[in-house]
Order: sequence, then C-alpha cells, then structure tokens
Amino acid sequence: MSQRNLLQPSIRALFLLLLCSLVVGEIGKDFSHCPNFFYNKTPPQGVSAPGYQPICQRYRNQYYFASLYDRQRRVPLFSAYRLSPADGKRPKSVWMYEPQLAFSGASPDMKHFETPVDQNVIESQAVLDDYRNSSFTKGHLNPSLHQKTLDNRKATFTLTNIVPQKEGSNSGPWNKLENDVLRDFKMFCNGTMYVITGAMPYKSGDHWINNRVSVPEYMWSAYCCPSFKSDLPNNVKRFFPTCAAVGRNDPNSGEEIVPVNKNAKPNVRGYDVRRMPLENLEGILAKRLAMPISLFDNRCQA
Repeated sequence: MSQRNLLQPSIRALFLLLLCSLVVGEIGKDFSHCPNFFYNKTPPQGVSAPGYQPICQRYRNQYYFASLYDRQRRVPLFSAYRLSPADGKRPKSVWMYEPQLAFSGASPDMKHFETPVDQNVIESQAVLDDYRNSSFTKGHLNPSLHQKTLDNRKATFTLTNIVPQKEGSNSGPWNKLENDVLRDFKMFCNGTMYVITGAMPYKSGDHWINNRVSVPEYMWSAYCCPSFKSDLPNNVKRFFPTCAAVGRNDPNSGEEIVPVNKNAKPNVRGYDVRRMPLENLEGILAKRLAMPISLFDNRCQA
C-alpha cells in the first residue's frame, strides 16, 4: 500500500474532527462564542446550577443574542442582548427551536419546527403543543421591538427565548416597560445599551403548563448604558447607568416584591411592574434563586 493511501484515513479523520469542532459550540459550557452581548464581554456572575445551559442564539449563520436555558424547567432563565430599535414591523410568528439541545452534533442554527416534532426535540425543550390550550401567551425575553433588522427580529422567535406569560402582563404593563426602555435608550443613551431580561420561578412549588414547562411568578429586566448624556433631567438620573424592573406574572401573588395598583383596569390589574435600582433586583434574584448574582461587570461603570 502506498504512503499516500496510508495517509488518507488520517486526513479524513482530521477533516471530520475539524468539521465537528465547527458545528458544536453554539451550545457549550459558557458564552465564549458570543461574549459581545454582555457588558465588558462578561456574562452574569454567580448564576450556575445543574441543567443551566448557555446558548449562543444563532440564525442564518449569525449570532443575535445569548440565553441561559434551564433544561429542567424548559424555559430560559435569561436572554442577553444589545438593544437596537426595530427598523420595521414585527415579523410573522414563525417559531423555531434549538437543535443542539436535542442532538449534540446538529446544526448550530435554530430551526423551524417540523411536523411531526421529533421526540428528542420534545424531550429536550419546550414545543408549540405545550402552549396550545393553555392560558398563557409566548412571552419574549428578548423582544422583537428591541432588534433592528428583520433577521434580528425573526431570531427572537425561538422557544428558547420564551416563557409562559399571562396576556395581562405581556400586552399590558410589561409591554409598556419594553417601550419605556426603548425610549430611555433613544433619548439618553449615547452608545450601546446592554439588556438582560429573565424569568423568576415561584418561591415554593413549580407551576407548569402541560406538566412540562415552568411558569414564572415574575418577569425581570435590567439594562446597562455606560455612556449617557451628561445633562440628564433630575427625574431620569436614577435610571442611569443602570436600571432594573420586576413585573408580576401572577395577579394572586403577594405584594412584597411588586405592589398591586388596585385602581388599574381589570384586564391588567395584578400585573404591575416596579422599576428599581440594579442592586435591588440582584438582591431579589439572589434570595429567590439561592445564589449570589452580579448581572453587569463592575456594575456597568465605564
């Protein structure tokens, strides 16, 4: 046998190894493939638990945001992104899933759901059937109105960016918060705004849809704008360089974290949102998740 023929299997094996290294990585042990969605390229510190899966959210061969996915609850704990106001309308809701949660060697790009849905996909993450006939909407953590291009906005329609959210919250006070953050960015932020939005589980006893997907008791969000206008109005100064918020997702929850406005309209009553300093949110999350949490490196100090 010639030396050339002896080398061919080794070359073939090397090629396959390199190919696998290119494919695997959108799901990994950390966010090393997509650090730019975090301030100072530093993901939140202290957030770790068995079953928490970092995902670099990739669509059409490009990264658009990052999510930390809770495999056990089949919901994201948070999604992190850079805010960029939408330059068009909300795209049609064509939903996708994360192939590498189901198959380690699958394509790194999120994919549209197929019919029937593969059993490995069903077991590894939330699917559309989980939300059918439930009393919950599909709540974006990274909302499409915070993403500029059409592909940016389409990429937010993956169920690994979605939690079960009550309509009263999703189209009510929480939607107002998303628009308020957008306004803050346009009016007062000079550079990049880094946003981390997440979901907070119940303190005791999980609530589920379809006995598979965990329902959060609260939504939460925080932003970091290290460069902002020097002449901020007095009533805005408390919102920079960081600001946070917690929103109710259960109208019957207690009021120790977010009080209820009894005078709100019936369709949104009990879904209040409370804006607060970043430190307050980190304290609430640390207590609820039983882990010390720092969302932004150096508290977003440039």
